[in-house]
Amino acid sequence: MNPKGPFMTTTVSIRRANPRDVPTIAEYNIALASETEDRRLQETTVTDGVRHFLEHSEFGFYIIAEIEGKPAAQTMITYEWSDWRNGVIWWIQSVYVSKAYRRRGLYRKLYEFVKTSAQNDGGVREIRLYVDRENVAAQHTYEALGMQRSHYLLYEAEV
Repeated sequence: MNPKGPFMTTTVSIRRANPRDVPTIAEYNIALASETEDRRLQETTVTDGVRHFLEHSEFGFYIIAEIEGKPAAQTMITYEWSDWRNGVIWWIQSVYVSKAYRRRGLYRKLYEFVKTSAQNDGGVREIRLYVDRENVAAQHTYEALGMQRSHYLLYEAEV
């Protein structure tokens, strides 16, 4: 193996997800909830939710990073209309990198794909994401990519 890591000799490809990716995306979302919020999600609920999302492009889309044809990371983009900007804000959500591939630049590649896609879209005015305030490593990653901390706080209420 290459001493600089497996990415030096492997190909990373980034693409939009398709229905064949539903099982992987569901698996990654379940792992994400477990690792970040210590929440156990129901596999059937998550699988149905991912499938529904992919069937409704008006909600957004998933992006998959593959290494040698195998899914290694994902993120989801959802849309928010901004009347202040007369355009769309893309929200980056459900970021997950498989444990076997962490700390190797996969999120950077996903983000670059998102940013380029947003620039090419013509209607996207901003890219946003939220991050757990205690996830300092992720915050450093986002800042290193040129993202800035927002002045907004996030509030929520379950219904």
